[in-house]
Amino acid sequence: MRNKQVILRDTVSGFPKESDMLVTTGSTELKLPEGSSSGAVLVKNLYLSCDPYMRGRMTKRHPGDSYVNSFNPGSPLTGYGVAKVLESGDPKFKQGDFVWGITGWEEYSVITATEALFKIHNTDVPLSYYTGILGMPGITAYVGFYEVCSPKKGETVYVSAASGAVGQLVGQFAKLSGCYVVGSAGSKEKVDLLKNKFGFDEAFNYKEEPNLVAALKRYFPEGIDIYFENVGGKMLDAVLLNMRIHGRIAVCGMISQYNLEQPEGVHNLTSVISKQLRMEGFVAPSYYHLYGKFLEMVVPAINEGKITYVEDVVEGLESAPAALVGLFVGRNVGKQVVVVSRE
Repeated sequence: MRNKQVILRDTVSGFPKESDMLVTTGSTELKLPEGSSSGAVLVKNLYLSCDPYMRGRMTKRHPGDSYVNSFNPGSPLTGYGVAKVLESGDPKFKQGDFVWGITGWEEYSVITATEALFKIHNTDVPLSYYTGILGMPGITAYVGFYEVCSPKKGETVYVSAASGAVGQLVGQFAKLSGCYVVGSAGSKEKVDLLKNKFGFDEAFNYKEEPNLVAALKRYFPEGIDIYFENVGGKMLDAVLLNMRIHGRIAVCGMISQYNLEQPEGVHNLTSVISKQLRMEGFVAPSYYHLYGKFLEMVVPAINEGKITYVEDVVEGLESAPAALVGLFVGRNVGKQVVVVSRE
């Protein structure tokens, strides 16, 4: 079977480039391991998710350094995606099922780690939503906001990188919880999206703010109760000085740091003591046991128009390297999705 793939050429330092990846088509014999109960599935990939955490996987890391392994140079990238089962050696899945989870950046994949796959039961929404609002980014937003931050009605919420796959949902969850929410993004188009599409109370372009501490003071004169952290660096430093006593910070990502050879330090950590803050990192896979509870809340909210979602869609595996690299310069508007096949 001919199988187009996106291969990582070598480990990456600094900003990733399209040339760090190679799109190639070869003939591969794709079959399940021997035995009908092998536990593996053969899938046709439909949609692939571009996510900032993938940058770390391009770097050589030692076992135990991260919750997820590095990519293997010379092999296809792997990441979250939506696929259709063509053949199954796992009793949980049958031919024709749609699934989401970890798959290869290729047209067809044999997935042996099926514990990382979720069967898609609700197909009344676009299947691509399972790369975003109904997939890993969705449960990330849900867990970080509700489980880590425990919001209360009337609290103030700040979301950085707010127009991305996770941030756009956190802001909407905050509004559904009766909070005042402000988001930041890197262009006028994204700021308008936050206010007009996602219902943020206020939004600003951080690139136009020479003093982030003063900007946050302007939007939060009484301080910030909850900060959903996606950026790190200077943004985190500015937020720490603007937090209220007993504030909570959910550390989801730090996209400003991923491509730096020497990460920036954080200088205002004494605020964690003086303001009695709680700052907690988390990763979605540790909370997948809450996925059913998450769907019970989010699917009706989508159907009732209470939550909206924006995707930035590119067509074809050959577009995938540019789409992934674009995350780190803010090229995408909304959740970045690669269409491999529409079936």
